Amino acid sequence: MEPLSALIHRVAQPGRVVWIGVRPGRRDPMTFLHTAHIGEGGLTEDRAKPGKRAVTLVQAEHLSAIGSYLGRGPVSPEDLRRNLVVEGINLAGLKGRRLRLGGAVLEITGICAPCSRMEDALGPGGYAAVRGHGGWCAKVVQTGQVALGDRIMPADEGLPQSRSVPE
Repeated sequence: MEPLSALIHRVAQPGRVVWIGVRPGRRDPMTFLHTAHIGEGGLTEDRAKPGKRAVTLVQAEHLSAIGSYLGRGPVSPEDLRRNLVVEGINLAGLKGRRLRLGGAVLEITGICAPCSRMEDALGPGGYAAVRGHGGWCAKVVQTGQVALGDRIMPADEGLPQSRSVPE
């Protein structure tokens, strides 16, 4: 039997980047991108600042959960205002770990709690629907390019990186 620390450290599979967005100004609409540069302060053209909240990520699987809590289909990434939507990997299990995506390395620093604007974006109950599903904040450890279809995985896993063309 493997020790619990080994089980906690393992991921089932790499994930992949399925959506990239920036918000140039505080209340500006999100801009969808196919590729982006992640600099020390987060995604180029985004309003984020260097530090623990430079990049925000959310799992695509949570968009459906949030929509379900609101009695409808999946919410759009633009409504949540997160930079990256990823699928296929459990970000909650990676808090405090470094992730490689494209040419960049991020470190998950903590949850990205919803703000009161979720009521405006999603309607009544939007704030409550996002709680626990709003994603994660990350700091930039290594700058680099990220593109749709890029793998996202723990940086210490050592698996080869590959770019795939979005479907």
